[in-house]
Amino acid sequence: MRTHATLALTFALATTGFAQAIKVDPKLAPYKKVAGINGNLNSIGSDTLNNLMAFWVESFNKQYPNVKIQVEGKGSATAPPALIEGTAQLGPMSREMKGEEMDKFEKKYGYKPTKVAVAIDCLAVYVNKNNPIKEMSMEEVDGIFSSTRKWGGKDASTWGQVGLKGEWAAKPFSLYGRNSASGTYGYFKEHALNKGDFRNTVKEQPGSSAVVQGITNDRFAIGYSGIGYITSGVRAVPLSMKGRYNDQAFAPTYENALNGKYPMARFLYVYVNKHPKKGLDPLTLEFIKFVLSKEGQEIVIKDGYFPLTAGSGSANAQTELKKLN
Repeated sequence: MRTHATLALTFALATTGFAQAIKVDPKLAPYKKVAGINGNLNSIGSDTLNNLMAFWVESFNKQYPNVKIQVEGKGSATAPPALIEGTAQLGPMSREMKGEEMDKFEKKYGYKPTKVAVAIDCLAVYVNKNNPIKEMSMEEVDGIFSSTRKWGGKDASTWGQVGLKGEWAAKPFSLYGRNSASGTYGYFKEHALNKGDFRNTVKEQPGSSAVVQGITNDRFAIGYSGIGYITSGVRAVPLSMKGRYNDQAFAPTYENALNGKYPMARFLYVYVNKHPKKGLDPLTLEFIKFVLSKEGQEIVIKDGYFPLTAGSGSANAQTELKKLN
């Protein structure tokens, strides 16, 4: 999977010290308030980033009380049209833009949108807190959720087929997932199903929290959502992938995201319309600078996701800031 290599290469030197409590890289610069910032912004896009965007806006407003920012999170697929039409200046996405989305933007503006990585997520496979399963392979996940099983796993319809015994053995999976407008849906389809097809028995939910709530209330449920939505009612299952790290399973932790061992670690993005010569408008620029600052990345941790580092590499806060120039 491409994301393993990306994160591993980017953060291979940044993993020391992250095994314990997650803290922001001390080398991240604090945000510096500037004069003359006012106006309105609209954010349209990812549900995964919805709470995080709201937290960022709340904290940013403390710096700039006269600024108004509206946040709408109905799915990553809503971000590109909003940026193209100019109804939003901020386009949060839990996946990268597709080629056709980039092409439509470029056709209108003559240049591509700017992708800014703002946080790290582990897309987790959740089960009810009372489920005794210890780990799963990606092939098993594919066998559970997919009708095409492109990872080559076995077709699975009951918990007994992935090793559970007793009362669990004959119980069928109760599947929860996102709708097709979701970037999480698209990412899971590409990486967990190897671009295969979902079973038609997946209960598609309008938001990430609805997936987790469904699993909380359904003892025999299994579903997927960002790590920032974990609650005490669910457990995130450690995952393995055949042929990697001796088939060992890894939990969706910060350390395992940074070192590339967790199979579904990903970046979360905010796309913006930055003219190559004119740059960003001052308000949008300052908001993104705040997101990538020490304070902004502390909010990432507060919301349950993982912060960028200040180290060298292709996707740390310093590199992302340079994209704004």
